[in-house]
Amino acid sequence: MKIIFAPDSYKGTMRSPRICEVLQAAFKAELPEAELLSLPMADGGEGSAEALLAAGWGEPRQATVQNPLGRRLQARFAYNAQQGLAMLDMASASGIELLETHELNPMLASSYGTGELLLAAKKLGLKEIILGIGGSATVDGGAGMAQALGCKLLDRQGRELPPGAKGLHALATIETEAMQEDWKGVKVSVASDVNNPLCGPRGAVAMFARQKGADEEMLPKLEAGLQNWAAVLQKAGLISDAVQPGDGAAGGLGLALRALLKAETRSGAQLLAEMLELRRHLAGASLIITGEGHTDEQTLHGKLPAVLADLAAEQGLPCILLSGAVKGDQALLRQKFQAIYATLSDLAPLPTVLANAEKDLYDRARAIAATLRMGGGGGH
Repeated sequence: MKIIFAPDSYKGTMRSPRICEVLQAAFKAELPEAELLSLPMADGGEGSAEALLAAGWGEPRQATVQNPLGRRLQARFAYNAQQGLAMLDMASASGIELLETHELNPMLASSYGTGELLLAAKKLGLKEIILGIGGSATVDGGAGMAQALGCKLLDRQGRELPPGAKGLHALATIETEAMQEDWKGVKVSVASDVNNPLCGPRGAVAMFARQKGADEEMLPKLEAGLQNWAAVLQKAGLISDAVQPGDGAAGGLGLALRALLKAETRSGAQLLAEMLELRRHLAGASLIITGEGHTDEQTLHGKLPAVLADLAAEQGLPCILLSGAVKGDQALLRQKFQAIYATLSDLAPLPTVLANAEKDLYDRARAIAATLRMGGGGGH
């Protein structure tokens, strides 16, 4: 029996390489003769570069960058010299996990460090840079990134804009000439599973700003800032509109990448599956086990577990879902997954969840393995 472990990270709890280690230990205890293959996965969010490195793709590189509030840190990324390709995580420079809860404030948080990360990768002489843009702490539309890349963002008095979203409403002009010349010949691809537009009821502010620390008073200011940012980019001839799917990803960074670097957005889950050659690894497998921190109906709209379930179905393989929590209509989920499990059976305070996460995962995985050993199946 060949079993493949291909989980996404459990956001805020465990990254996918560690999840694979726990699954390996649990299944070895019950199925010592089974062939167990770990393929830590990601969808373009935090941990994407680490997942590639853990799977043996490329080698690690580091860059000194600013975090969302300007503190210096070391951001790691994956570099494949043979392919002339690098995988970067925006979250490693401008991510929400880099800040304490009390520090979250999208009016102040900047994507400047993401621009520094892109510059560090570019210095390696790459043909292509893939930037995963999940897990951001910012709603600055990518303005900070633009400044790091050499753009001048000026108000009506010719003053440079301050970091964060607080000054976007005052932006009058953008100067990009030197930056655009620098990036000729470098392809930039965006790995994202967010297809939200920039503004409106499904935009960056309405859907994601609160989780990044925005209060109700900030919301209209953030929305107005992004609207003005889009208007200035359009006036400069960098975009024809700001209503494309994915423009609102990472607090509007999707729009800036499209406008300034002519980046193309791809499904992060599908891209990582291709880079890790998942189809090849599925050959001869008996089943695949995937999962994420929280599964609901949204998972079916291009999230990693659903993408892997489709790949498994192509080869007639059952796919088991093992997530931290499973909510919503399980009848819909059962259309994709042959069995569904959650490590949490009841709601618990967050500190308890975090403290018991590995033990709960191990116990549930071992129970699944025991069921397989006895020739049973099914989930709950």
